[in-house]
Amino acid sequence: MSAALPAIKPILSPEAAAELIPDGATLLVGGFMGVGAPHRVLRALARAGRRALTIISNDATRPGQGVGLLTEAGAVARLITSHIGLNPRVQQAMLAGELEVELVPQGTLIERIRAGGFGLGGVLTPTGLGTAAAEGQRTIDIDGRTWLLALPLKADFALVAAEQADYAGNLQYQLTATNFNPIIAMAATTVIAQPREILPVGSLPPDTVKTPGVLVNYLIAREETAP
Repeated sequence: MSAALPAIKPILSPEAAAELIPDGATLLVGGFMGVGAPHRVLRALARAGRRALTIISNDATRPGQGVGLLTEAGAVARLITSHIGLNPRVQQAMLAGELEVELVPQGTLIERIRAGGFGLGGVLTPTGLGTAAAEGQRTIDIDGRTWLLALPLKADFALVAAEQADYAGNLQYQLTATNFNPIIAMAATTVIAQPREILPVGSLPPDTVKTPGVLVNYLIAREETAP
């Protein structure tokens, strides 16, 4: 009895992927200061005129780049992130009350996303105790020690960038561009992956696959370059 072949994933243009995302959606976006971010999808989404999005990402990148494109386009109502220090436009929008920003310590942020992806009820952390980060948060005492209860984060969509994919949606990342992508791919209902190239099924060594194709819903077509 032969094994069933893996399902081939739909391949979309960035524009078609943006059309899947409605106003008011919650998005997990991969990348660390733009490294490992799905820039082509983010550009298409910024042009699509979306509104009231919630974005969960490590940082706000810089003006005119990555998540910064979405905030500048007026697409984002709420940003959950660990760092906005290199994007003065996001800082200005936050101070003006035009953008709600929830700042979360970086380690806590990725663990909240991991909890969402793994079906956990939250994570316990001492990070932020006694600071503004703990205001309004629940605490739990265990054996005489106090912990913050950081609740899970999940999203409607995860937008990730990969170095290589196969047509079944298995993803391989390159070096530090791996960053948050494998974790956020676990925590969304729909995963859209932008690989640099798409290879035949079986081309990727199994031990290099960081996101299995069962998690991925759509692939973004390779960018055409001029000869």
